[in-house]
Formats: sequence, structure tokens, C-alpha cells
Amino acid sequence: MTQASPSFEGETRQSRATPALRTILVLGFLYLFLVGVSMLEAGIKAFGADFQADLLNGVDHPIAGLAAGVLATVLVQSSSVSTATIVGLVGAGTLTVDAAVPMIMGANIGTTVTNTFVALGSARRSEEFRRAFAGATMHDFFNLMAVAVFLPLQVATGFLSRAAEEVAELLGGNVGGSTAKSPIKTAVKEPVGWIKDGIDSLTSSDEILGGLLLGLGILVILLALAVITRNMRRLIASRIETGLNALVARGGGLVGMLFGVLITIAVQSSSITTSILVPLIGSGVLAVRNAYPITLGANLGTTITALLASLAVDLQAGLVVALTHTLFNVAAIVTFYPVRRVRYVPVQLAERLAGLAVDNRVYVIVYVAGLFVVAPLLGIVIFG
Repeated sequence: MTQASPSFEGETRQSRATPALRTILVLGFLYLFLVGVSMLEAGIKAFGADFQADLLNGVDHPIAGLAAGVLATVLVQSSSVSTATIVGLVGAGTLTVDAAVPMIMGANIGTTVTNTFVALGSARRSEEFRRAFAGATMHDFFNLMAVAVFLPLQVATGFLSRAAEEVAELLGGNVGGSTAKSPIKTAVKEPVGWIKDGIDSLTSSDEILGGLLLGLGILVILLALAVITRNMRRLIASRIETGLNALVARGGGLVGMLFGVLITIAVQSSSITTSILVPLIGSGVLAVRNAYPITLGANLGTTITALLASLAVDLQAGLVVALTHTLFNVAAIVTFYPVRRVRYVPVQLAERLAGLAVDNRVYVIVYVAGLFVVAPLLGIVIFG
């Protein structure tokens, strides 16, 4: 008994310190994430103008850009990584804003594949699977509707990117070739300069320099986001479920959206928010329609990653792309949600698909493979 007490007290002190330590860890890796974005930008620049022109030629068609965004996000299982990379490419002058916007929209679609994988965990229990699969795929259908409406409008008029430019001018000065200076960029770019100097001392090849910086940048981004996501999930996951149950009791759509936004910003991943929703929907704790506004909020909250990434790039165009991502999701919610006849169309489509999936699991394979693999590959092959 006399030995157990100090041990118990030590464990208590450790458990109390854990949230603070995790918060410090998250802040440290957030800085590392920005360093990774800056490293990616430096790597692109090291390859030279010819490489940048060749890269641009591969995604100059909106459909090819959309498909590339879907496929890249499916491969890394994170729209946060793909959008941060896109912002880095734009910030380096490799991608134009017009070419990047369809890729950002594609990333919105690609990130929803995680929900579907989570729903497959209920595949052996028909009714639970019906609810879970509907809860997962309503996110897909909302994003598909948003892209179907706003991609043609953006290509024809550029209204989203123009609005983003105006906001960027208000936030950070001139857009289009200007270099925005800030203490954050200075702090982020200093270690990148050290790494670049170190590689330069070992090789005189611009191709090797660019390749190493690109590889390290992507690796750092993946590592940083993984650590941030894991630690934030452990910090607030239990609070998420409690908050969801309270929202179900209230049945508030706008409150649900705000909840989805805040939780997704906190954990830096819409996949975590929606992946928590899917099992709750499957078990019947949360109705599909009650979960719908939370999903929309998560869709909006995930754009914070691109906004953070824009802090680490030189060209103001990086901020423009990040803001376009946010405005795209805001425009979709404002367009579809207030109209009663349109509001629940994604939910209705998802419920119909779930009914087919319960009757025949082949529909699941065809749907997932078709939307997230076959269609993007065809888009790249045909229009790339």
C-alpha cells in the first residue's frame, strides 16, 4: 500500500501533464508542417523553369486537374496533404491559380474515400451497414454536386478565384507575382536555407537538389500532419462524441455545421470528424440527416490546412488558392443547404445507393473503384 500510492500519484501527474505535452507537440509539428511546405516550394524552384513548364502542361485541362486532385488525395488518404502540396506548387510559381483550383476541388472529392472504408466495417450487419454507408457517401454526393455546379462556373468566369484575389489583397497586399513578407515566413524559411546549403555542399546538380528537397518536403508534411492528427484526436475525441449527442438532442443544423468546422480545425482532418460520425450513424446513435450538417461543417473546416500552408510560400497566389478552397466550400453550402428541395438531395442519393449496396455488395466495389480510381485515371489519360 505504501508503494502503490507514490506510483499512483506519479501516474496522475503524468496523465495531467499529457494534454499540455501534446499541445506543445502539436505546435512544434505545426511549425514543421510549414517548413515542409516551404521545402516543397524550394525544391520546385531548384528544378528550373523548364521543369515547371512541363509540369504545368500535364494539368492545364480542368478535368485532368480535377482527376489529379482526386487521385492524389486517395493515394495519400488526406486532402490536407494534397491541398498543402498544391498551395506549395502555386506558391513556387509552378501551378497557376486557374490550374490549381480544379485540383483543389478534386481533393474535396478524394478525401471522402476514408468514410467509405470506415463504413465497410459494418458490412456483415445489413441494417447497420445501410445506415453507415449512407452516412459515408452523403459526403461524396455533396462534393460531387458542388463540383458539377461550380467547376464549370469557375472555368467560364473565374468568379471564385477572383473573389479570393480580392480577399487576399485585403489580407496581404498585392496579388500576382508579389512576395509577401512576414515573421512566420522568415522563421520557416531559415531552416530550409540551412538544408539547401547542406545539400549544395554535397552536389552541384540542380536536379538532385530539387529532388531531395521535394522528397524531404513531402515526407515532412506527411509526418507533421500524422503527428498533429493523432495527438489532436487523442486530446478531444471523447469530447467529440459528447458534443455530438448534445447536438442530436437540439437538432440544430447551423450549430451542427459550426461543430463540424471547429472539430475539424482542431484535429486538422475532416476524415477524423466524419470517421467518428460514420460508426455513430451505423449504430443508430446519430441519424443520417442529423449528421449531414456536421459533415458539411467538416468539409469547410478542412480548408484551414491550405490556409496554414499559404503562410509558408512566397507568392500571394498561394493564399489565393487557399482562399478559393474556402470560398468553394462556403458557396456550395450557401447554394444547396438553404433550399429545402435541394438540401437533402445528397442524403437521398446516399440512402438509395446504400439500399443497393445492402442488396448486392458488388455495388460497393463498383462505386468505390469507379469514383476514386477508374474515373480519375480516365480523366488524366483522356484530358491530361
